[in-house]
Amino acid sequence: MSGITEGILEAISGEVFSVWFLIGAALVFWMQAGFAMCESGFTRAKNAGNIIMKNLMDFCIGTMMWFICGASLMLGENVLNGFVGGLSFDVFADYANFDYSAFVFNLVFCATTATIVSGAMAERTKFSSYCIYSAVISAVIYPIEAHWTWGGGFLAEWGFHDYAGSNCIHMVGGICALIGAWMLGPRIGKFERDKDGKVSKVNAFPGHNLVIAALGVFILWLGWYGFNGAAATDVPTLGSIFLTTTVAPAVATVVCMIYTWAKFGKPDVSMCLNASLAGLVAITAPCDVTDCAGAAIIGAVAGLLVVFGVWFCDNVIHIDDPVGAVAVHMFNGIWGTIAVGLFATETAPGFAVADITEGLFYGGGAGQLIKQIGGVAVTAVWTVAAITIAFMIIKKTVGLRVSEEEEITGLDSTEHGLPSAYAGFSIMDISNTMTMAVNENTNIGSDDYDKASQAARDAAVPVVREDKGIAPEFNSGISKVVIIAKLTRYDLLKKALNELGVTGMTVSQVMGCGVQKGSGDKYRGVEIDATLLPKVKVEVVVSAIPVDDVIDTAKKVLYTGHIGDGKIFVYPLSRVVKVRTGEEGYAALQDVE
Repeated sequence: MSGITEGILEAISGEVFSVWFLIGAALVFWMQAGFAMCESGFTRAKNAGNIIMKNLMDFCIGTMMWFICGASLMLGENVLNGFVGGLSFDVFADYANFDYSAFVFNLVFCATTATIVSGAMAERTKFSSYCIYSAVISAVIYPIEAHWTWGGGFLAEWGFHDYAGSNCIHMVGGICALIGAWMLGPRIGKFERDKDGKVSKVNAFPGHNLVIAALGVFILWLGWYGFNGAAATDVPTLGSIFLTTTVAPAVATVVCMIYTWAKFGKPDVSMCLNASLAGLVAITAPCDVTDCAGAAIIGAVAGLLVVFGVWFCDNVIHIDDPVGAVAVHMFNGIWGTIAVGLFATETAPGFAVADITEGLFYGGGAGQLIKQIGGVAVTAVWTVAAITIAFMIIKKTVGLRVSEEEEITGLDSTEHGLPSAYAGFSIMDISNTMTMAVNENTNIGSDDYDKASQAARDAAVPVVREDKGIAPEFNSGISKVVIIAKLTRYDLLKKALNELGVTGMTVSQVMGCGVQKGSGDKYRGVEIDATLLPKVKVEVVVSAIPVDDVIDTAKKVLYTGHIGDGKIFVYPLSRVVKVRTGEEGYAALQDVE
């Protein structure tokens, strides 16, 4: 009787965990929403629609590639000495006996790998190119290397351990992101270079919605319990995985907060959000074989490593990664995989079924650590080679990057015909390029004009007065020039005015149209009234610089010969007052603040 009871309980337990297996797969699918929110929030509003579309297509294209060839390449019988699974079409030919659960479960993991790449290449990638390389990752790159670990391939036979994907998913996705961002190049204005071509300054591009980004992080954290825990087959192992999946990101976030607080004077919100994800990535490989202490240390390192990774990309290798995907996924994917060889302990419930040795810090020696490093190296070599070839082919054929004008305008409009993902709100962003270079008129070396050196004062050209029928009381020699231009020409205009000697300007983002009344776009097949087009309005006040010089300079850089090049308006100013000093006229215009 007891045997029958045990059999019944075993059957029930098996069914329960089969259901949990599929629930875990659903949680991993829900992570697509988290990635979409994170990427969108960390980037600019003019690209939000494009980012949502990319994340949607990651899963949809990935699904097609998965049932065509991806699933069999990963889950099929070993061929080529465990290098790849053999192609089969059982999902079509033998559906009645097909393993539906394994198909869906591994599919959602595959889609995650492709999604990681999206963030690093955001805001300047052709949508068509994105669809192509997303398909390549899902069809070939991920299935082959995942087979080595999870499909019975040579790494599994060797004793390499990656429970839920620090190596197979996150490091692979991070490497693809790194190479993609490198080949793509930085966003316009991200890096400033000196006359020798060396990067002299790194500009920050704040995300347009940290609230959405934070929501994405919380969604991802929730989904990660399925990501790490879905394959658990008993309650103690599942409970331990939940614990480590909670401790590591929590510690990572706290450590990052303390470090950024000490380093920058204030705790960095966006970096802490990245740190939460970094801790989750790092604990993914060892979550079943480490204990609470190990998870805490893994998380602490991840919290520092993500800050280093962002700094390294920006300041050392000068790769523009808008969301920190390389720092989060590649750096911490490597760290988490290696951590198995350091922190694996037999006290963890999942250790018994992992079939590995204890980590170096728990008395197991360096054997498992060597296996982990070897697995990372082999996977990295494959990923670098495969994705580089894929990107090179795409770049030589359809191209990787949108045009400069398309990038500045925003991919929502240029790639999808979407005026805005936030209808009714102004979303054009030029704040990241609103800097003025120093010229000879920028500063005269003293807050008091009268105390400035003669040489500094002589650098200013005498006031040019042009009497063109203006009443004497208004003829101050000071003019206001208002320039309405395309947003895409702003950077050229700013540089040209600076070279002319203009020391300051007021810049506004405006909407407007001329006699052409703009052009109509369509949303869901219905034409949208788009008579008001995004423009930039630049206002400068000049006295030492002849107005005609300003006009000629503006005309030269703005002219394309097409409708919408812009207009220039000139106004005489009767009086200018500097509030701080009370100076008036020409002295009030001196930039000595």
